[in-house]
Amino acid sequence: MSPLLRIALSLSAIGLMAVSNPLPAGSYGAGLQNSQWYLSESIFDCALTHDIPGYGRAVFSHRAGENLQFYLEAEVPLMRAGRGMLAVEAPAWRPGADTRKLGYVDVEEGRRVVSVAYPESMMLVQGLLDGMAPTLTRQSAYGSDAVRVRLSNINFKPGYQGYRQCVSTLLPVNYDQIRRSRIPFASGSARLSDGDRKRLDLIVTYVLADSTVELVFVDGHTDRIGSRIQNRAISEDRARVVADYLIDAGIAEDQVIVRAHADQFPVSRNAADNRRTTIRLQRQGERPEMQQAEGGSGGGFSG
Repeated sequence: MSPLLRIALSLSAIGLMAVSNPLPAGSYGAGLQNSQWYLSESIFDCALTHDIPGYGRAVFSHRAGENLQFYLEAEVPLMRAGRGMLAVEAPAWRPGADTRKLGYVDVEEGRRVVSVAYPESMMLVQGLLDGMAPTLTRQSAYGSDAVRVRLSNINFKPGYQGYRQCVSTLLPVNYDQIRRSRIPFASGSARLSDGDRKRLDLIVTYVLADSTVELVFVDGHTDRIGSRIQNRAISEDRARVVADYLIDAGIAEDQVIVRAHADQFPVSRNAADNRRTTIRLQRQGERPEMQQAEGGSGGGFSG
C-alpha cells in the first residue's frame, strides 16, 4: 500500500468517526442517529449491549442466579489504569439538569476496563430511564487530557423492557453455582432433609435445562468412626439416596454415576464435614476427572 493511500484511508476513518461521534475530542458516545441497545436473551443470561463508536461497548449483564452487573469494554486502551469518576450527566438536549456523581470506580488494563456491581448498575439504569447520560471520566493513557465515555439513553427503554421480561424467565442458578454441591448427613444417617431436597431440586432444574450437561457424579463419603465395612455401606446408602432422588425427579439414569468411598477422602479433621454426598456436573467437552476427595469440599450454592 502506498503512503498516499495510507494517509487517505486514515483521513477517511477519522472523518467517519467524527460523523458517528458528535461529542468533543476525547469524548466517546453514540449520537442520535446511531444509538442502539441490543438485547440477547436466554434462560441462562440476559444482556443489553450498547456500541460506543470509536471506543468499544457497554453491557448490562444479568446471569441466572446472580444480580445485574455493568461492564465497559474497550477496543483499544484509551484510559490509564486507576480511579475513574462515574457520573450521570445531562445530555446536550437537556441543559440545566443536575449531574449526579456516583463515585469512583477502578479502571483496569485489558479489554474489560470497568466492572460495576449491582447497586451502581441500577443507578446507571435509572439514569438512562430518566433520560440522562451515564459517563465515565478518566485520564488518557497517552497524555494528561481526560477521556470521557458516555452512554446514550436513546432507544434504551424498549431494550430495558425486553431485558426485564428476559430476567423473569432466568433459571434460579447458573452452572458455576450448581456444578459442585454438597449434601451433609448426620452420623450414621442417609436421610435427606427438606433443605437437601430443595438443593437437589435446583440441580434437577438446571440439568434438565442445559443439554450440554452429560454426566452427574454422585459420591458418598463417611467419617472415620466405625468399621471400614460399616462405612462402605453407609457411603453407598448416602450416594444412592441422592442419586435416586435425582433420577426420580427426571434426570436420566444413564447420566448419573454413583460411587461410594467410605472414609477414604476426608476433607476436614471435623468428622461432621466428612459425612457427605457430593454432586458434580460435567459438561460435554470438559475434561473427565476423578473428583472424589476434591469434590467433597464443594460448598454448593451461593445465594
